[in-house]
Amino acid sequence: MANPRLPGISENEEALLYAKLNEYNRGRASFKEAGVYLVVLPRPGKPNYSLWLYSPLPEKQSILYIHDLSPDINESLRMASTMFYYSRRCLILMDYNEKRMQSNGDDLIFFGKYRGHFLHEILKIDPAYLSWVAYKFTPKIPKQERFVQIAQAYHSIHLDIMIRKSREKRSSSRYLGELGEKLTDLKLKVTRVRLEDDPYKTRVNGTTPQFFVKQILTLTDASGNLVIISIPSKNPSAVSCTLSGIEHEYRLGDIIYIASAKVSRQYESYGSKYTRLSHVKFASLNV
Repeated sequence: MANPRLPGISENEEALLYAKLNEYNRGRASFKEAGVYLVVLPRPGKPNYSLWLYSPLPEKQSILYIHDLSPDINESLRMASTMFYYSRRCLILMDYNEKRMQSNGDDLIFFGKYRGHFLHEILKIDPAYLSWVAYKFTPKIPKQERFVQIAQAYHSIHLDIMIRKSREKRSSSRYLGELGEKLTDLKLKVTRVRLEDDPYKTRVNGTTPQFFVKQILTLTDASGNLVIISIPSKNPSAVSCTLSGIEHEYRLGDIIYIASAKVSRQYESYGSKYTRLSHVKFASLNV
């Protein structure tokens, strides 16, 4: 397959980029054996590069959407190669193929608490549920068998991500306070933002779905200690896992000042200690 021409960069830059990509792929498995990750070029109406998986597992719909990347090719490849550095799968660039990439609905969940959501959404917000679908759900008709195969392909993406996380060297961190303790005057920096629908508040108003989306923030203090805060939305959104336009959206690098909060949970994951806070009262310094 010929390498696509990349918009916005010179031929020399493109040649260097493809040379680096070939080096990255050296020694990795054949796409026929393990599948391959695809960085798909922007297209009309979609200015960002996007990340996909070709998997030989599903009989149909073998190219599966994962998530959008960046409008910049170098940043997009950095994101994708970092995420899947320890995967056996190669990483290649290709143009969007509507016939092969457009969803036909086989990856749409038709039961349970995530009914109406796509499997790529569940990969981000609840990989444990995705694992259950992939290996515990019993299909009854051929379409459900394809659904399970697609879930297994998405589960393999989760495993690749977990390999990276398990091999990363985590900085030492400690818990903040004790369970139930009230903490005051915290200054925290946002390092990750995850959007998740609140299944208890999501509803249908007439014929219009209303999603109340939570922002799950991972933050650090000045010592590198990790904190988790869940911020519910006050206003509904018409789109799943998307904030309402009038809701405050937190971004990476934002500084948050907390007047007081309660330590509701402490747990360890891959060697890092996390403190979950509840009853959060923001200081007036927050914009």
